[in-house]
Amino acid sequence: MKIEAITLLELQIPLVHFFETSFGRTYTRRVLLLTLHCDGLEGWGECTAGEDPYYSEEYIEGAWDVIVRYLGPSLIGRTLSAGREVPALLAKVRENRMAKAALENAAWDAEAQEKGIPLWRLLNGTQREVACGVSIGIQDSHDQLMQKIETEHAAGYQRIKLKVKPGWDVDVLAKVRARWPDILLSCDANSAYTLDDMEHLKTFDRFKLLMIEQPLWSDDFYFHARLQKQLHTAICLDEAIRSSRDAEAALELGACRIVNVKVGRVGGLTDAIAVHDVAQRFGVPVWCGGMLESGVGRSHNVALSTLPNFKLPGDVSASKRYWKEDIIEPEVEVSPQGTIAITDKPGRGYELRRDLIERLTVRKETLRAASF
Repeated sequence: MKIEAITLLELQIPLVHFFETSFGRTYTRRVLLLTLHCDGLEGWGECTAGEDPYYSEEYIEGAWDVIVRYLGPSLIGRTLSAGREVPALLAKVRENRMAKAALENAAWDAEAQEKGIPLWRLLNGTQREVACGVSIGIQDSHDQLMQKIETEHAAGYQRIKLKVKPGWDVDVLAKVRARWPDILLSCDANSAYTLDDMEHLKTFDRFKLLMIEQPLWSDDFYFHARLQKQLHTAICLDEAIRSSRDAEAALELGACRIVNVKVGRVGGLTDAIAVHDVAQRFGVPVWCGGMLESGVGRSHNVALSTLPNFKLPGDVSASKRYWKEDIIEPEVEVSPQGTIAITDKPGRGYELRRDLIERLTVRKETLRAASF
């Protein structure tokens, strides 16, 4: 498949409800989508970079610029036989994993369409249903949080994850555990603590959590390993795992007992599979994290989550949790049992709502070979 052009789109999509982490609060998501135009096929990808460089150094404006100036020109005019060929073509540019992932994942989508098979089969997935958890952000009050948990628990989600930070942690977890003593409960700190908080973090053990996600620095293995030795609760690493090498180093050090895989964070589906494989070799389960993706990114997450070592419920929630209208059809739906059924349609498995995409688009740019 020859890459003839690349189209970048910025959409602005309001969230159904604000989403707050230790980084701040989001009301509207700026979404960067791109299309690879390949011999009559269109492969779609989504850059999961945020509006600001808080989760990682990447953000929408920087990702747009690096795709236009560097990454896009490295692909246009190339003929590919597989999506997994993309990383080598982009390797000259350091880091910028979320921008690279958008291009690579679009190539995987195009490859699956060309071969007439679903993306999840191309990835060697094996699971016909994906177990779903839900991530609930910091709320304005404890009562508001309890109401949201009630709603999501009733909807069937198999795991409840709460965002925490200093001042919004122990009291919240105590109230939730007292109300729901048996739910699968975890928390996510997004690097809000330091090793000085070790004694405080040790008190989390009494809540019988599935995991504490990324409590310490976003680039750290060593101090997480020290902390893990002091905790009964499993640490899950998120921001710190940017490659399969990171996963291997972290697991050899004992820095975590669970690994979160985010396709954008590790640079695309090829490296996401590699992280999955490393964790599987160590006997450590993985799960798929979310970045407030639209249906395009969400469909890639669903496909990835069919791999066999995705043994814990991921953050691949239903479209309606985030958007009044998603840009795909059918929208991603979660069953009353907390699962997503896997489709056998070629490619990502979901059609695009092009009229809605056009209505939400605030910026568009197409790159062609003649432009360079």
